[in-house]
Amino acid sequence: MTSPVELRRSSRRPAWAGRNYSLLTAAAFVTNLGSHGALIAAAFAVLEAGGDGGDVGLVAAARTLPLVLFLLIGGAVADRLPRHRVLVAANALNCLSQAAFAVLVLSGKAGLWQMMLLTALGGTGQAFFSPAAEGMLLSSVEGEQASRAFAVFRMAMQGAAVGGAALGGAMAAAIGPGWVLAADAAAFAVAGSMRAFLDVGHIPQRVRGGGMLADLREGWREFAGRPWLWGIVVQFSIANAVVGAADAVYGPLVARDHLGGAGPWGLALGFFGAGTVAGTLLMTRWKPRRLLLAGTLCVFPLALPSAALAVPAPISVLCAVMFLTGVTLEVFGVSWMTALHQEIPEDKLSRVAAYDWFGSVALVPPATALAGPAETAFGRTSALWGCAALVVVVTAAVLCVPDVRDLRRRTKHVSASERVGSADAESAVGGLG
Repeated sequence: MTSPVELRRSSRRPAWAGRNYSLLTAAAFVTNLGSHGALIAAAFAVLEAGGDGGDVGLVAAARTLPLVLFLLIGGAVADRLPRHRVLVAANALNCLSQAAFAVLVLSGKAGLWQMMLLTALGGTGQAFFSPAAEGMLLSSVEGEQASRAFAVFRMAMQGAAVGGAALGGAMAAAIGPGWVLAADAAAFAVAGSMRAFLDVGHIPQRVRGGGMLADLREGWREFAGRPWLWGIVVQFSIANAVVGAADAVYGPLVARDHLGGAGPWGLALGFFGAGTVAGTLLMTRWKPRRLLLAGTLCVFPLALPSAALAVPAPISVLCAVMFLTGVTLEVFGVSWMTALHQEIPEDKLSRVAAYDWFGSVALVPPATALAGPAETAFGRTSALWGCAALVVVVTAAVLCVPDVRDLRRRTKHVSASERVGSADAESAVGGLG
């Protein structure tokens, strides 16, 4: 029987914000708040330990490598086991690795190899966490209000990212990076405790298959059988790589040489963060009928920051461009999550999410590593124009996929069996367009 307290709580929530959704959103806010501060703190921890820019890059790479290696396995595990258990285990690993990192930094005994090892453990935890978290979120909402739920979730994530980066930088300067890392460990503990209370009773019992390799093959068939799915993942593999290289390498250099240094560049990044929050607000109201067409058209502005840096545009123009890019990127993000929610069977959500994540991060490290040689070979301005051109080309190319142009928002809830049927039909004919 529902208690009076639970009735009062549920009456304060929208109908689409169920218990699982509310727990996932609150936990994601806490985790993002801590993690974005810890990214800044980790870099300062390496520098305070006597490292240089190359050492900072090594520590960052140590996190990315296991993330790429274990993502697909993480997706299969999350579809095989109860997802909330995977989430709690991954949070526990992140909590312990960050706590050990904090202790080493606070004691003044942090060596480069130790920081790389602990960061790699964090990346491993993230590889198992991300597909499970996305699958759990997608299965926690249903009906016509799904896109609004995803927009509010992303608003919490983006707000925490902006606030966490600002708070982490201020804390690292005031009390030292070690305490920021300790706060991140505590955030993982709190978020993991919240996720332990997720209810998976509504999720059908997993049917045992032929093992991990069979699960991976089944996930690949689900991914490869949908042209709109793999087409957009390939698109973002390239777009994320070149935009990541432009932001991480060329942006600070242009800011140093033409815009006045780190302060203006930080301001521009802040405007991007504000744009993402504004974009999620927009998507709580706007429900484009052609989900992927509207979302993909909003990827074209992702080329604008690289173009503005290539000119280079004044800081006021760059801030306006960054804000616009943040807004339009969230239009895509919410539309993409809504498409996955309505088209992918529940028991394959995490494996599909793993391919999505893999595509998003796999090319970023090599692109960032090649940014310097590309600048030497072609010049910074040409390299930046090349980044902008690649975004435009791959986005235009994915619009050639009929399903991207034609996939429509459904106005009624679709059961898992209906989605399985549509997936089988799509695989049989090679697309619905």
